Amino acid sequence: MSLKAEFPKNYEAKTICCFVLDTSGSMGGNPIIELNNGLKEFHEEIHGDETTSQRLEIAIVTFDSNIKIIQEPALVEDCAAPTLTVDGTTRMVDGVREAITLVETRKQWYKQTGQQYLRPWIILITDGAPDSGQNIHGLAQEIQDGMNNKAFVFLAVGVKGADMNILQTISGSLKEKPVGPYMLKGLKFSEFFEWMSASMAIASSSAEGDKVSLPKPTWTDGFEI
Repeated sequence: MSLKAEFPKNYEAKTICCFVLDTSGSMGGNPIIELNNGLKEFHEEIHGDETTSQRLEIAIVTFDSNIKIIQEPALVEDCAAPTLTVDGTTRMVDGVREAITLVETRKQWYKQTGQQYLRPWIILITDGAPDSGQNIHGLAQEIQDGMNNKAFVFLAVGVKGADMNILQTISGSLKEKPVGPYMLKGLKFSEFFEWMSASMAIASSSAEGDKVSLPKPTWTDGFEI
């Protein structure tokens, strides 16, 4: 991915949140409906927060039988809530790797254009297990290296049917403390994205290295990060 000839809309310190979303066939029906509703509410919440809307960039990568960047990194005013559809299998590893490349490329653009930025977030949401032949352990090492080097925060969220053992393998840790994965209660995507918008507002208003207290989530149990 090459750097685009793009000019910053402002020079506020940026935070990028990249969602990596499972759109395989098993997400059909209520899961994809609720996921779409949650994304719409997230978009509206960020748009309504004057500070966060100028600092938070949103990106979306989907994975099924194909990997798609359906939202390049952009401030909320320059992106729209998508309507996702489902099809095919679960190229989870390829999807997460695409997201890692995406945020690293965006960080290079921030540097090139003289913008300060905070640590990116990569959020994986899936209800299944990756296709056979995917290099789970290779991805786990990439994520752990990224976490150790403060390149990004990675958070895996499992929907009913997700292989939580695999999500545990790839989740990584911060200072030897595991970060997730977490199981979504039912289909509480709205609660999850409400928590994400509040968390991103806090994160985007902080400075790198600050200790931040994220809101207590209602969408899962035992959360700690």
